[in-house]
Amino acid sequence: MKTLPLACAVALALLITACTGSDADWSGSNIEGVMSDLEFELTSDTGEAVTEETYRGKASLVFFGFMNCPDICPGTLQRLSTAIEALPTDRQNDVQVLFVSVDPARDTPEKLKEYTEFFGPQFTGLTGTESQLSDLVKRMRATYGYGEPDDNGNYAVSHSSAIYGFDSQGNAQVLMKSDQPASDISHDIERLLQRS
Repeated sequence: MKTLPLACAVALALLITACTGSDADWSGSNIEGVMSDLEFELTSDTGEAVTEETYRGKASLVFFGFMNCPDICPGTLQRLSTAIEALPTDRQNDVQVLFVSVDPARDTPEKLKEYTEFFGPQFTGLTGTESQLSDLVKRMRATYGYGEPDDNGNYAVSHSSAIYGFDSQGNAQVLMKSDQPASDISHDIERLLQRS
């Protein structure tokens, strides 16, 4: 799959942020009316075919990654888990994290389920065919690509690291950086819940 060079991806992310303007109510960037609403056809970590409709009714945080990611993915998912745990107990299950693996050859539904369950009950693993993943990545202006396999067949996966926030109806609301403090992410989750 062809992807944008890293410099282009960074420039695109900055452009998206610049186009959204500032919104003092969000810690991240306001993407309402700028980013496409949530829409996909994928496979869940239970092996079922799912669409965005499957996840209606809860605020959704979408993050692209892969299980063999050494640092960004587990660090971001742990930060999201911490942010959710900081919410009032009765609101924690009103938000869901959709971890979309862009490495379907290695990240099977069964493995994804075990991986995401480690971070909490609000986490669900999703993956799909190359075509399905490509469609979603393009809609969300993200990127991913694969490095050359080594002698053992291992390869690196490059991917966008933004966190996309959607309200309970799947409307795009906020774009967060993966390295934002958990307190800032928690603030934006609360705002998403207010809008849901």
